[in-house]
Amino acid sequence: MKTVILGGGLSGLTLARLLQENGRDVVVLEAEREYGGLCRSKTDQGFTFDTGGSHIIFSRDIEVLAFMRRMIAGNEHRNNRNTKIFYKQQFVKYPFENGLSDLPLEDRFFCINGFVKNLIAVEKGEVPAPVNFREWICYTFGNGIAECYMVPYNEKIWKYPTDRMSLHWVDGRIPRPPVEDIIKSAIGIGTEGYTHQAVFSYPLDGGIEALVRAIAQPIEKFTRTSFRVTSIKKSGKQWLISNGNENIVADQCICTMPVQHLLLCLEDVPREVKNAAGALKYNALVCVNIGIKGSVPAISWLYVPDPAVGRTNRISFPSGYSPHNAPDGCSAILAEITHQPGDDVAGMTDAELIRDVVDMLQGMQILHQDQVVYSSVERQPFAYVVYDLEYQKNSAIVREYCSEIGISLVGRFAQFEYLNMDGCIRSVLDFVASLGLE
Repeated sequence: MKTVILGGGLSGLTLARLLQENGRDVVVLEAEREYGGLCRSKTDQGFTFDTGGSHIIFSRDIEVLAFMRRMIAGNEHRNNRNTKIFYKQQFVKYPFENGLSDLPLEDRFFCINGFVKNLIAVEKGEVPAPVNFREWICYTFGNGIAECYMVPYNEKIWKYPTDRMSLHWVDGRIPRPPVEDIIKSAIGIGTEGYTHQAVFSYPLDGGIEALVRAIAQPIEKFTRTSFRVTSIKKSGKQWLISNGNENIVADQCICTMPVQHLLLCLEDVPREVKNAAGALKYNALVCVNIGIKGSVPAISWLYVPDPAVGRTNRISFPSGYSPHNAPDGCSAILAEITHQPGDDVAGMTDAELIRDVVDMLQGMQILHQDQVVYSSVERQPFAYVVYDLEYQKNSAIVREYCSEIGISLVGRFAQFEYLNMDGCIRSVLDFVASLGLE
């Protein structure tokens, strides 16, 4: 049985490996010149950056975490997380609700007072159940934490009003803070949230792409790059998949590339399905890579909720993930800027984006512009799935159609789910299990 997998990112390559291990004849078709998708990396002038945004290896899923760590065995560097939020010119402990004692006194009172009042109101049944993401934030954290951090940061990263976002996805991804932790945090007793990230792994050499290359090693010879699929047709029980110059015949077709691209390759897609796919919301991503002479704060990554500080929503320090990510005496900084297609960020040149980020970092006293010895920009058109209020309806229409025609959807932008690396691998494991394979 010949299986064609559309898309050579983390999901597609993991799927190909597992199917090949189970005796399947597989071919991976990747449109870009290099496989890896959002998990590619580049090394230039001694600096290594992940081109799809900062990635680390962690998971609550023990099976998936063991798989990822096995893939980078012998090339693994372990790190203790030290993450901050840049709030009113201060580095506040992350997650925000565990760093309340770092806040100015008035803000600290605003947050703890809002949390306690809201908690009492919820327990009395005086607060209606939330129906959107913004209401869920206030229902869970109170108005103080919501207004100081949760709402501004989420609206900055999603580029979408939180009151027009669904809340179906938050359970498990955004933990509900224990009352004891909030009180301890407010009075200065150390607490830790998101403990599954407290220690994370990262490849010593090669950036996050080292993980992808290790996964792909057994099936590299079955992976076709620079093969941009333009047509997918069913002929009897087989699929005819073409890039306009070459046809590939397969018994099974599995999609891990963006579902919007898949539908463009199919004929006679119902208007309802096209409209539903067109209504699915997502963000693009710009990564601005900066190399400097000298050191940077001993911070793993840094959230920047205030739009007045800069366009960047998250800053990471790759030279802290692995000592091999920067030349001796140098440090690496990666700034991430989410944006909507066609907005002002999309129209900025690389030079303008670099200047914007350097100015921001200088204002934050993370660097001085004279220290900069390297800069580059990477752009990803598909980065984050946005869960708007119509998401569940529209995604269900698209998935049902793909199921009806016999094309399985696996991974982040095929399933159109906000999946981290571990979530992508879990989606592959579950799919393989559904086929009756191990």
